[in-house]
Amino acid sequence: MSGDQAVSINVEPLQKILELECEKGYEDSAVIGGLDRFLRRWAGQAAESITNPQLLSHFRRLRLDDSKYASLTREQRKRRIDKMLEFLSEVEGMEAEKGEVKPPEESMVPSPPPPSRRSSGGQKVTGQSLDSPITSLKGVSTSLAAKFNRLGVKTIRDLLYFFPHRHLDYSQRKNISQLAEGEEQTIIANVWQAQVTMLGGRRGTEAIVGDETGNVRAVWFNNPYLAKSLPTNTRIVLSGRVTVFGGRHVFESPEWELLEDKELIHTGRLVPLYSLTRGLKPRQVRKLMKQVVDQYAWQVEDFLPLELRQRRQLDELPQAISQAHYPEDEAAKDGARLRLAFDELFLLQLGVLGRKHDWQESQPGNPFTAETPVLDAFLKSLPFELTAAQHRVLEELSADLEKPRPMSRLLQGEVGSGKTVVATAALLIAAANGYQGAFMAPTEILAEQHFTNVCQLLSRTGQQVSQEDNMRSFSGLLSQPLTVALLIGDINQARKQEIQQRITGGDIDIVIGTHALIQKEVEFHRLSLAVVDEQHRFGVAQRSALRQKGFNPHVLVMTATPIPRTLALTLYGDLDLSVIDQLPPGRQVIKTKWLKPAQRDSAYAFLRRQVAEGRQAFIICPLVEESEVIQAKAAVAEYERLSGEVFSDLKLGLIHGRMSAAEKDEVMHRFRSGELDVLVSTPVVEVGIDVPNATVMLVESADRFGLSQLHQFRGRVGRGSEQSYCMLLAENPSEIGRERLDLIEKIQDGFQLAEEDLRLRGPGEFFGTRQSGLPDLRMAKLSDVALLELARSEAIRLFENDPKLEKPEHNLLAKELARVWQPGGELS
Repeated sequence: MSGDQAVSINVEPLQKILELECEKGYEDSAVIGGLDRFLRRWAGQAAESITNPQLLSHFRRLRLDDSKYASLTREQRKRRIDKMLEFLSEVEGMEAEKGEVKPPEESMVPSPPPPSRRSSGGQKVTGQSLDSPITSLKGVSTSLAAKFNRLGVKTIRDLLYFFPHRHLDYSQRKNISQLAEGEEQTIIANVWQAQVTMLGGRRGTEAIVGDETGNVRAVWFNNPYLAKSLPTNTRIVLSGRVTVFGGRHVFESPEWELLEDKELIHTGRLVPLYSLTRGLKPRQVRKLMKQVVDQYAWQVEDFLPLELRQRRQLDELPQAISQAHYPEDEAAKDGARLRLAFDELFLLQLGVLGRKHDWQESQPGNPFTAETPVLDAFLKSLPFELTAAQHRVLEELSADLEKPRPMSRLLQGEVGSGKTVVATAALLIAAANGYQGAFMAPTEILAEQHFTNVCQLLSRTGQQVSQEDNMRSFSGLLSQPLTVALLIGDINQARKQEIQQRITGGDIDIVIGTHALIQKEVEFHRLSLAVVDEQHRFGVAQRSALRQKGFNPHVLVMTATPIPRTLALTLYGDLDLSVIDQLPPGRQVIKTKWLKPAQRDSAYAFLRRQVAEGRQAFIICPLVEESEVIQAKAAVAEYERLSGEVFSDLKLGLIHGRMSAAEKDEVMHRFRSGELDVLVSTPVVEVGIDVPNATVMLVESADRFGLSQLHQFRGRVGRGSEQSYCMLLAENPSEIGRERLDLIEKIQDGFQLAEEDLRLRGPGEFFGTRQSGLPDLRMAKLSDVALLELARSEAIRLFENDPKLEKPEHNLLAKELARVWQPGGELS
């Protein structure tokens, strides 16, 4: 072959390294790992490419494959580098003679094409609708689809609405010489060298990349396969955080992308981060999402009425979806979020307004006479004065119960604020008017707790005249004995049938139970009041089931989860709002402290001392994101560690989400009765459990929970007279995590914490809306009060104008509303 093949050597990587070594004073510091290693690698590649005999002879005399540069003196190193640069000049000279000199650096670096509002892929794809399964997409296998299904993604439409939880700003492109420690940055560079190496005791990939201003090292831990994807001299875009190691900048596990003539996906722009599940990789998901957004976003029909969209200056829907995933810039991302968040809140408001209208207008309720002698006698018999807040709420309830349309009210109040007393008063009013009342709790143990508490309260006014299994009767309250029954799954079948028959016959006035109360076998005689405790564990479908029994009862929903007013109006727009915002006098302050890992042993020692004094403790296991299965395994492992290594002399119990309700209840009974010293639990322990003897709450990985949830955990202790404590362990909390932990230490008021939580939490995180039977909020930040109020006012305006969405311009909106809300108000 002719000498023109010499030009296939790319001298640029070596030339830059050698020039940098000169600048650094020949200290063998231009390349991490030393120049010898780099020269060996470069020489191995170059030797195969040189066919010109004269050049090959010169190359061999240099002995680059065995240069021993590290062992030379500074002067010897200088001479060696001069000889190498001389050789490179000879290669370049031959290139010039052939007229094939490479263009200068700048023209070699194509700027990445800017992400466009309407990518070239934005044409409609025929043959597939947005409701086609994702397996109809090229490259999506059934096993990949199963992983997406775990994230609630089944159709192409689901994928379009599978928004990233945040974006990394990799749009800030810099030269290597401008890199700064700790910031997210992007460079475009040449790969000089990439190889498999040992990093932290495991195989990974190390690369040296450079641009016209210098070189930098990049490492990818536990990923040795990447080295093959980064051949020498390829142009690469790296985006990520830069650290300093050994006095030099290093990219640690950056995102990378080969620079080609197409829109960037993983680097050099605002890069989306999606929620993942086991088996899904970030790059794989981003690539698929880019393909789907480019091909299908433009098929989405915009359901917002044009007049509303223009008046409020909102983006068109296809554009908003596209920019929510792969935005051009921050402004485009914000515009997309505004439009999509508005949609969610607007549809939610329309749905709840429609539901309230159906509930209250379609069927009359039973008006009660609220002022009854029995109510006065009941209130006078209480061993404490009602707080002003309890009086106010009772008046609000009484006013509702006297109306011919059924009450639909949400009662909020902290643990210990006295909601049960108010609920019992309402149930007494129903009984005094000749109607039945039902009191439903989310778990059997809470139903039993309510049964005990209600009977205790009633026994102060009336005389208990009979006591059977799960049933009590009281005289002296009404003209005939008032009967209260407990109906839960734990009762034997014969007894259960007997109680059901007595409910149907009207012999039982107040029934307390779980969801079992609304099962088909339970027929009421004259049900007219339903009290539902802990609404977010009790969906809309359960409430609707009561109506389908032919009743239109007054409904009182209670929750101990403090919810800010704006949020309550959004999530419970179909309910009127009452708040007990005052704790009874003398309620103890629970001493709260967040601890670092080094303080774990002292936390265990403190817990042990409390148990030695006869108290009990809760330990909440870390929140595991992946799945309930993994979370259960983690809880079992933690329980075994604690019972085997830490508290081997104490009696421990375990509760996790994979246990049946009966298994959980059995463990809770043992804990309440004092048989167990410590209860290890996943976050299922959050709601309502009353163990007066428990004085210690220890929460692992506390920075991974929201403020409201931490406050709920804290509320599990402090139910008795002894001082109680809440210890929050946090490994390495983020800035927001630290702020949360500081707040929970200082603030005991749940409503104040809820407002703070709302300010700190991201879209839809504050409150798990899936459990409430409301559409999921993916984009709406519930802390955005202005947008909440805007969506509510627009929904009210439209609802007043066209409540059934029958006008032609509302056709698409009616279809979307029906899609988002299934019949009966349940989430699609």
